[in-house]
Amino acid sequence: MRTNTATIDDQGKLNNFAIEPKVYIDDQGDRTGFTPYAEMLNGRLAMIGFVSLIALEVFTGHGIVGVLASL
Repeated sequence: MRTNTATIDDQGKLNNFAIEPKVYIDDQGDRTGFTPYAEMLNGRLAMIGFVSLIALEVFTGHGIVGVLASL
């Protein structure tokens, strides 16, 4: 005798098994992992950071280490 979640063997013992979830692949689109979108965003953020460090050095006369040392 078998139901969805329990099995009774020939000695009358009840064995309960967990219902296994359905396995599926979650399609997250093209915005995760090493995609062209992620690489372009990473490059743009790197350019913003580089220009910010150059602007910091022009306005203060010190690099990032000098600014952090004076705090």
